[in-house]
Amino acid sequence: MLRWEWIVLFFFCSSLTAQEGAWTRHTIDNSSRGADGVRFLDVNGDGLEDIATGWEEGGLIRIYLHPGYKKATDRWPLATVGRVKSPEDAVFCDLDRDGAVDVVSCCEGGNRKVFAHWAPSGKGKYLEAAAWETRSFSAVDNKARWMFALPMELDGTAGMDLVVGAKGPGACVGWLRAPSDARDMRAWTFHSWYQAGWIMSLISHDVDGDGDSDVVVSDRKGKKPGVLWLENPGRKAVSENPGLAWREHRMGASGKEVLFVSLYDLDGDGRKEAAVTAKPNRVILLYPGEDPRKPWREELIEYPLDRFGRAKAVRAGDLDGDGAAELAVSCESASGGKSGVFYLRRAGKKWIPRGLSGPAGVKFDRIELRDLDGDGDLDLITCEERDNLGVFWYENPAGKPGAK
Repeated sequence: MLRWEWIVLFFFCSSLTAQEGAWTRHTIDNSSRGADGVRFLDVNGDGLEDIATGWEEGGLIRIYLHPGYKKATDRWPLATVGRVKSPEDAVFCDLDRDGAVDVVSCCEGGNRKVFAHWAPSGKGKYLEAAAWETRSFSAVDNKARWMFALPMELDGTAGMDLVVGAKGPGACVGWLRAPSDARDMRAWTFHSWYQAGWIMSLISHDVDGDGDSDVVVSDRKGKKPGVLWLENPGRKAVSENPGLAWREHRMGASGKEVLFVSLYDLDGDGRKEAAVTAKPNRVILLYPGEDPRKPWREELIEYPLDRFGRAKAVRAGDLDGDGAAELAVSCESASGGKSGVFYLRRAGKKWIPRGLSGPAGVKFDRIELRDLDGDGDLDLITCEERDNLGVFWYENPAGKPGAK
């Protein structure tokens, strides 16, 4: 065989491997630029979860209403509920307790603000874009490059509060305390807990089992990168002293450039482990001991960069219905025929990667696993920013005839 024929065969086999097990992709929306993560909540009470997304380059905050299982593969009904520069995150939250679910967005770049996008009263008006109102929380205006918001009720007084995290100069994790009138944007107050480098994830979880929700954090850069949790001092202490710093506990992956973290009970012991991606091609599993305040045991997984892009996000879930969790992984820099979304399946002490997305797409984002089409298996939802695939989901073939 001639040399050029060997080269052609090599690239053909490489491409075939990357596309191995490709799942069908269904587009929810690709009409703007820079879709940057999805957050779920059933906002209209139909029993189906809807989506909030920020479009970073497009400067849009959009919501998508689940159209029903039979139409889940079609484009979803949408509304642009806000127009803000450089949004990094958008999440549903009924801030003013009027029954209409609002959206909170975080912005970086030159914007550096956190916004409330106030929903119109009446659930039937969610898709009326002109009825939404956008205003910023003045307590954090231009204080940092805001990356992520987590709705949490912390002090038991006025309603839903917000935990927010940032990156760069002045970055921190702290909370926006809700006033009695949530619509009074100047009455919200901000209190910092933790000085950060680059916050990628904030997750509400009762880590120490004391009945209140702590906050799990992934901090990508700065002086103390890694995964940690901030211990909730309790509602009474928070209410009496809103500026009280939450105690920091290191979980692991210290010194690594970590990205998105997720929680799942991988070993069935009733406690949730943490899975986190780390540059360039690592997934790190963190297992708690009897005392979660002590460092967690680490399991390192490395995957081949010649087949897949650089690690971005990970989410655990039983993708094939065998009762054991797989690890779904998204990537960035997935060019040259590499797969940008794949999953890892445990085989003994090893984790074996299997392609899921094929070669389309370069820079993917956070992962969510949901049964979007009602067929009983977990589908994968994410966003992609460089090839402008937008907001979309991959249909799990596990429940289809002939699937293995």
